[in-house]
Amino acid sequence: MSIRHGLLALLERGQMYGYQLRAAFEESTGSTWPLNIGQVYTTLARLERDGLVRPLPENEGGQRPYEITDAGRADLALWFATPISRADRPRDELSIKLALALTTPGVDVRAVVQTQRSATMRALQEFTRLKYTSDKPEDLPWRLVLDAMIFQTEAEVRWLDHCETSLVRHRPAPGRPIAHPEAVDRAADEARR
Repeated sequence: MSIRHGLLALLERGQMYGYQLRAAFEESTGSTWPLNIGQVYTTLARLERDGLVRPLPENEGGQRPYEITDAGRADLALWFATPISRADRPRDELSIKLALALTTPGVDVRAVVQTQRSATMRALQEFTRLKYTSDKPEDLPWRLVLDAMIFQTEAEVRWLDHCETSLVRHRPAPGRPIAHPEAVDRAADEARR
């Protein structure tokens, strides 16, 4: 999700200043994506430059609220109507890490997979615990974000299982071990069980 469109969606609700936008963004996403206030104001400046929001006069407290423009509403509507492309998503650091581990001498790839699996399982347990902390109707946006995180984490566990199975079947080219010999023996023993 772009911060740009997140702020536009929040301003569609009504006028807000930077700290209100940050708080509303974090509340809407269940604090799964904390925003730096600098990101908020930098994004607001770009939105203003592009004619998608306009600043209003400062209020009594010295805050300057912003409101969405008609061009901002059109941009937001287009964003909601356009599917997210797989190419638009950030690189998957874990995939890159494992690919590099396979080709870096001396790296125990299976240990890398196991370390990640442990961390992923802990995250899955925490997300699942959080899911059952509230069932109020106003928590639905947060629960949907949390569900997405749970599904992504479950998929990561499945993918790590697949990686581990592939590693057991993989026979590296001569002179290029993918793991320490003891780790290979342990993995082979576990695969036979």
